[in-house]
Amino acid sequence: MQRSILFMKRHLSSIAAMLLVLILLVPYIPASTATAAEAFPFEEITLKQLEDGYTNGKYTTVEVVQAYLDRIKIYEPNYNAFTVMNPKALDEAREIDRRRASGEKLGPLAGVPIVIKEAVDMAGFPSTMGWAPLSKEKGGIELIPERDAPVVTRLKEAGAIILGRTNIPAFSSSGTRATTSWDGDTYNAVDRRLVPGGSSSGTATSVSGNFAVLGIAEETGGSIQNPAAAQNIVGIKPSFGLVPNSGVVPLGGSTRDVIGTHARTVQDAAAMLDVIAGYTHDDAKTVASIGNIPVNGYTSKLNTQELAGKRIGLYGKGWRDQELTPETQLLYDRAVKELIAQGATVVTDPFAGTTFAQTVKTGANGIDSVIYDMQNYLKNLGPSAAIHNVQELITKTGQTPSIFDRYNGNLPNPDSHPDLSAFIDTRTKLLKIINDVMDKYDLDALVFPQMYKETPLLSSEDNIGATTVSEINLAGVPLVTVPAGYYKSGSPFELAFTGKMWSEADLLGMAYDYEQATKYRKAPILTAK
Repeated sequence: MQRSILFMKRHLSSIAAMLLVLILLVPYIPASTATAAEAFPFEEITLKQLEDGYTNGKYTTVEVVQAYLDRIKIYEPNYNAFTVMNPKALDEAREIDRRRASGEKLGPLAGVPIVIKEAVDMAGFPSTMGWAPLSKEKGGIELIPERDAPVVTRLKEAGAIILGRTNIPAFSSSGTRATTSWDGDTYNAVDRRLVPGGSSSGTATSVSGNFAVLGIAEETGGSIQNPAAAQNIVGIKPSFGLVPNSGVVPLGGSTRDVIGTHARTVQDAAAMLDVIAGYTHDDAKTVASIGNIPVNGYTSKLNTQELAGKRIGLYGKGWRDQELTPETQLLYDRAVKELIAQGATVVTDPFAGTTFAQTVKTGANGIDSVIYDMQNYLKNLGPSAAIHNVQELITKTGQTPSIFDRYNGNLPNPDSHPDLSAFIDTRTKLLKIINDVMDKYDLDALVFPQMYKETPLLSSEDNIGATTVSEINLAGVPLVTVPAGYYKSGSPFELAFTGKMWSEADLLGMAYDYEQATKYRKAPILTAK
């Protein structure tokens, strides 16, 4: 408070002005009628602004974390983003403040409030998989991992303050909503009437609704990009193998699952990717990332000239035989003009005449490894965990998980390596087509509308109409979503930047240029019960 008064004395010329600013900046008004802007001083704050505030002594980590916790207390009952909060968040914030005051070198996310998707293991916190039989609150078995997933370890080492774990549908098996979660629906921060996107529903709501600065999301088939697009934020779905996915409840752990980031800006999403990407001995798949990470990091190409001279492939029937709705087409046409205005050259439907769309339809989906992946996941929970293998999961809960329905009751040996030859063949074909098309037309990226229609209403039975699921998941290539406007209804419209394997830095650079030229993201105004 003393710092605030000194600041106002230096910069305000009258008592009236000082009182007005003080009223506007009071951060902790627990009034349900207050808008997000009136009640919360850190609305839409970026990493850079937060770091500058810490460096300049404008605020402490404890003050920031307490503000976020107060905000969550007001709005969480109406949005249901979290399954569990971190009771040690303030203690961890105090430790960051102590280390900063003592002059210690801190990590790149020191004091940054973040959230973690509930499918990602945190030592000492329950892993429910979104499934009622594993929820203590619903009378189920409590499954507690003994150690953090590698991405959580990296985030803690970077100094991030984990506020809580976020809601998911059961087994992360919906790209649209969290209705099947033991904890019920999560609501869209932009508009509660809309689906939140899935399966990283709670993470997207937390980031879009300013419950946190950054969030960890995870995708098998749209679970990073769908909620990001539905909630007007940036999402990074990385190349398969760039970020470790061990310690994560699997759907296609051996083939498709990826951990990525949710943020409100491209720069912040890229900075988080810098922390979590790269090889670890805990996940052999990440050996593929060696030599494929930019030397200067994922923020190295963020500039407002990055689209100049770039060649961009546009959405068409060669990619997917799916028409855009009339309003989606109008929004996409506007976005294409904006890309051109930034200096890009566009190529219409570069996949025309290829077998890409047909290969996606008829190829292997890569989910046949789910029982093997689940067996490995359960084994790695540790000896003190309540369940250690698939058989115990079924026996102790008395239920067979719905993700095993694909086996039609004939469950294979979970310890036997699955035959992935058909999936490998599908991925090989898709990657070859993508590479050939991009080489033929000298393309730097593909830029599509992330959805071919508006985000559905939560009250409907409709699903999100993504244009890039399962295409990028089968191929394993990266994708970045960025806000690109709104429908007349207020539903967000987003672009998806995608391209070759390991092209994250290039895609982020182009997405950043577009973001800075258009600045479509608007902070949602939340409502409280």
